[in-house]
Amino acid sequence: MMREASTSTLDDARATAGGGGRGPTVWTQLSNSTVLLKLAGGVFILALWELIVRALAPAYVAKPSGILRVLPGTIFSKAIVDGAGTTLWAVTQGLFIALVLGTVVGLAMGHVKVVERLLRIYISGLNAMPMIALLPLLTIWFGYTSAARLATIVFAAFFPVAMNVTDGARSVPSEYLDVARAYRARPRHIWFGVTLPSSLPYLLAGVRIAIGRALIGAVVAEFFISVDGLGFYILFQSRTFHHNEAFVGVLLLAGFAIFNDVLINWLTRRFMPWYRAGESGK
Repeated sequence: MMREASTSTLDDARATAGGGGRGPTVWTQLSNSTVLLKLAGGVFILALWELIVRALAPAYVAKPSGILRVLPGTIFSKAIVDGAGTTLWAVTQGLFIALVLGTVVGLAMGHVKVVERLLRIYISGLNAMPMIALLPLLTIWFGYTSAARLATIVFAAFFPVAMNVTDGARSVPSEYLDVARAYRARPRHIWFGVTLPSSLPYLLAGVRIAIGRALIGAVVAEFFISVDGLGFYILFQSRTFHHNEAFVGVLLLAGFAIFNDVLINWLTRRFMPWYRAGESGK
């Protein structure tokens, strides 16, 4: 009798929690769907932006409806295509240089204590320095040319790579290094055959940060130096009160950053399936 009463009480509780046998509510389905939540959040932000600009801002201020109106004619215009190509090519060059230099310096700091003690304080200090503070010096050294923009990108992207590779080199299990030394592996084989592959998750994390900083450095340099590029396009459109067109350039920068983030996630899943294997996709 007691078992039957307990079973009846449990069934009543389940019926009450489930809404008397009904299926999941719309709210429950929405809260369990990541895609729907992201879409709902985006629609809410856009609607709020549109209402605030229409109510409080001048007519030339960018708003979602205005951006959507000028998007087809702006996204394929020669000015924005040329500017985007120039900026992204400069970012690609700067990232490559920063990746090579940052990886070498990071491996050296992670393996050789003398190098780490010699450079750590300067790497940390320069990493915390706002890149805009260095631009006047870069223009003196490189002039008001694209070379100053490239130097700004390298400066912005180098430090995240170097610091993350340093942490990755330190985290290599000692058993790996002991086995390599037992087989009389040469230092370059230990560095680039054992330490670097084991540090790849840290390297990719540094590259992810470096991409964002490189984009910021390129745009800031184009603002300050007034060289051709997407940053100068955005600045020019803003100063001529074409804010919707300027925001199309901002969306291009955001799209490039998102594409690189997706690419890094894909590379991580494709070539390092053991890394974060317990995390579910979001």
